[in-house]
Amino acid sequence: MSVNISNLSTKELADLIAEANKRKKVLAKRKPAAQVKAAVAKFLKSTGWTFDELYGKSVAVKPAAAAATAAPATAPKARKSTKGRSLGKVAPKYRNPANAKDTWTGRGKQPRWLAAETAKGKKLEDFLIK
Repeated sequence: MSVNISNLSTKELADLIAEANKRKKVLAKRKPAAQVKAAVAKFLKSTGWTFDELYGKSVAVKPAAAAATAAPATAPKARKSTKGRSLGKVAPKYRNPANAKDTWTGRGKQPRWLAAETAKGKKLEDFLIK
């Protein structure tokens, strides 16, 4: 997390420092991650389990600051690109009542006319083509 402190007032800086000191105290009370991991491994071994069996491949111990903001241990698989392949034509599902030529298939980003109408409180189902 990056905070631009050059635009903060004196009170905002004092609040930020107080909040940082509270967080620092909480982190100081924690046992080191390696020590906790060793205790968990010992417990798992006594029950007959391993990290790999419970959580998949074991992950290296991260520093406490990085662990709080780190990504999940297993990253989601990347989607296959649709570049170079045709997805085929789809019949429109939604029609603009003000202009019958404005339609939308339901794929991709909503058109401006539909986004404006839904922002006014209308439901998407109101525009379905019957």
